Amino acid sequence: MARNVVCLWYDGTAEEAAAFYARTFPDSKVTAVHRAPGDFPNGKEGQVLTVEFTVLGIPCLGLNGGPVFKHSEAFSFQVLTEDQAETDRYWNAIVSNGGSESQCGWCKDRWGVSWQITPRALADAVNDPDRAAAKRAFEAMMKMTKIDIAAIEAARRGTGAA
Repeated sequence: MARNVVCLWYDGTAEEAAAFYARTFPDSKVTAVHRAPGDFPNGKEGQVLTVEFTVLGIPCLGLNGGPVFKHSEAFSFQVLTEDQAETDRYWNAIVSNGGSESQCGWCKDRWGVSWQITPRALADAVNDPDRAAAKRAFEAMMKMTKIDIAAIEAARRGTGAA
């Protein structure tokens, strides 16, 4: 196990979530599943306690801690994408697997983990040294759920609706 990992709390679904991330994102895999060596107050021997996995090269630990704590937008994975096809692929995988859309390129997976699917073109546009172009791109983004790169680029150029 890596010295520092992101620990994500699940209500018994850590293995399912880790498998989904491994199927969906490159440089992602399940590396270990740890089971209870004996019965315990709220579980049985053999039940999955933790799952070691990576998401886009980031080491994570899924902890089946029960229903006490829920995920929130205070933590998210930000995935930088290179084009609309990659943006669509990740967004659609998360949302179509029981997730939900949010705004400005954010979505949530079925386990409540937040994801920012961020095209490089968006990051470039909102950081444009031409502050008017950056503002137009930012205003266009604020009206979106999944990011539409063509619309961001049009707004940046001043040829699209802001």
